[in-house]
Amino acid sequence: MAFRRRTKSYPLFSQEFVIHNHADIGFCLVLCVLIGLMFEVTAKTAFLFILPQYNVSMPTADGETVQYHYGPKDLVTVVFYVFIAIILHAVVQEYILDKISKRLHLSKVKHSKFNESGQLVVFHLSSVIWCFYVVVTEGYLTNPRSLWEDYPHVYLPFQVKFFYLCQLAYWLHALPELYFQKVRKEEIPRQLQYICLYLVHIAGAYLLNLSRLGLVLLLLQYSTEFLFHTARLCHFADENNEKLFNAWAAVFGVTRLFILTLAVLAIGFGLARMENQAFDPEKGNFNTLLCRLCVLLLVCAAQAWLMWRFIHSQLRHWREYWSEQSAKRRVPAAPRLAARFIKRESGYHENGVVKAENGTSTRTKKLKSP
Repeated sequence: MAFRRRTKSYPLFSQEFVIHNHADIGFCLVLCVLIGLMFEVTAKTAFLFILPQYNVSMPTADGETVQYHYGPKDLVTVVFYVFIAIILHAVVQEYILDKISKRLHLSKVKHSKFNESGQLVVFHLSSVIWCFYVVVTEGYLTNPRSLWEDYPHVYLPFQVKFFYLCQLAYWLHALPELYFQKVRKEEIPRQLQYICLYLVHIAGAYLLNLSRLGLVLLLLQYSTEFLFHTARLCHFADENNEKLFNAWAAVFGVTRLFILTLAVLAIGFGLARMENQAFDPEKGNFNTLLCRLCVLLLVCAAQAWLMWRFIHSQLRHWREYWSEQSAKRRVPAAPRLAARFIKRESGYHENGVVKAENGTSTRTKKLKSP
């Protein structure tokens, strides 16, 4: 299973060999884990990589349900799905993005941004659909009070825990992909910023038992990011297409307002009114004044930073637009030359000499004297 068409062989385990074959190496490791399921001796170890751990049977009115909580073994599962994300990344790049970019004939800078947006469009679309399904089936949209009621939310349904593990695995896989994809040095700090922001917020919601609130906030954030990267892909295909960017600009500010309002409502008011406000890490309770302030400060600082970058980029875009318009107005129009009517002699020209229509010269002949 080869993801890259190789026209040149590289020394084994050299830098170029790893870059060009990282997806194949990851596929071999995943295949080894899957083969381990076939044998009874290694099946128990293989399940540590594939399935979420720490399941607990909880009694309910209808019987029993299986719930999960987090622990150190989750790191093993996250590492396994990091390799799954690397393989899927290579599949999308090889069979979708590379074929489209060849038709567009983009420059190196635009080609790098096109690959970035293409990968994130696929990820954000699948995450929005998955997150929306989880939020609806668990009833978090119909009952907003469930975002902070019965805190701490130590025990999670299977789909909630698996969603968080996959999210952590994807953003962790984005770090080595900066090396594998040979991202330009100018782009690395910007990409590291939003990768680290996602990792901090997702891991914080997962470890602080704020998984319900984190799901709703991720749904809002991913919807906006999907619209932005879709608009950028459409702009690469047609540079005059600005409609989706205008729609994203309108949605972006509204989304920041919703995220801040929901975070303040759930953390600042909902958790503050809960009776159990003792710091107890063993029971997963972090509902103290200091923890709530730190979480709110992190969320508000991240939203303010995103809003500042958005306003800065919009102002720069408008300055460039108006400078182009003013430059067009300053260019004087070329004066039109008055049409001059040139009187031409009858006949046609040949070697600078006017010839008559019958082939004789139009010049007057001198008569020879007898």
